[in-house]
Amino acid sequence: MTAIDEPATVTAGAGPGASVGHEAGGRAVASVDPEGAVAPAASTVRIRFGIAYDGTEFSGWSRQPTLRTVQGVLEEALETLFRRTGVLPRLTVAGRTDAGVHARGQVVHLDVPQRALATVARPRRGRAEGDTGVAGVLARRITGILGADADVVITSADLAPAGFDARFSALWRRYEYLVADASAVRDPLTRRSTVAYPKSLDVEAMDAAAGSLLGLHDFATFCRPRAEATTIRTLQRYGWRRRADGVLVASLQADAFCHSMVRALVGACVAVGEGRLDASDPLALLRATERTSAFKVMPAKGLVLTEVGYPEDDELEARATQTRARRELHVGGVIG
Repeated sequence: MTAIDEPATVTAGAGPGASVGHEAGGRAVASVDPEGAVAPAASTVRIRFGIAYDGTEFSGWSRQPTLRTVQGVLEEALETLFRRTGVLPRLTVAGRTDAGVHARGQVVHLDVPQRALATVARPRRGRAEGDTGVAGVLARRITGILGADADVVITSADLAPAGFDARFSALWRRYEYLVADASAVRDPLTRRSTVAYPKSLDVEAMDAAAGSLLGLHDFATFCRPRAEATTIRTLQRYGWRRRADGVLVASLQADAFCHSMVRALVGACVAVGEGRLDASDPLALLRATERTSAFKVMPAKGLVLTEVGYPEDDELEARATQTRARRELHVGGVIG
């Protein structure tokens, strides 16, 4: 699998419209809400976490039975933390990332029954927890399970404002892609997050090509096809620059990205920078709305999810409702 950033509500055994329910004995499980609502029940607390990870050793975000994934590692830590409460915590993510893709600004939310959260966040005997609230205490407990040198880190933890949904409330996702071409200074300490390219690249031509792709388009040329899935996206920002050390940095922002879209967009501009394509070719390929062999999709390791944007708190619920309704226009197909 080579795709990145397909926003999805991730709940074990349930689809995107899943919410938290209970089975006999009080164990929290996933249950399907036919309306697709994702607001927490009155007896639960929704917590928002900021997440960062080095994707090198992960088989992407989404939990898979036999593979190490970011979601799997985090939810295993949560299961350990909540094992005496009968709760099976599950995370909802702003955007799924694929194997090898990194994140500094990933966002997730977690719904936890109030009683279970109170049990887990209760101050330990003889220890001062500090004035960080239950979300901060929960984050510290998770960090303690993951370990100080973990390749996934909780960067922030707060009680989510009313109407917040990590997936549906998001306005945009932002990525960076790093390429060290023949003109750049090679740094072995960044080799896991920077793609080494053997030739010199023309950053001005790459930036011009990138700018021509902005706007609302059908990005089928740059997306791995999926049955019934829309490839219409709004690319809000795409540009290239060269840092002082010579490393090329691509910055991309869109309302969402479909399968392989970011790395394909980067690959098209790298082909321009090398001279294999003209600066006008990526736009022509975009308008053709067909997959092409004119450029290569770039490796995952150069890609970092840097930030997810959300509206003001009083607009969160309206945004989530709007986004969810738009998804429902393409039943089973819209993924971003």
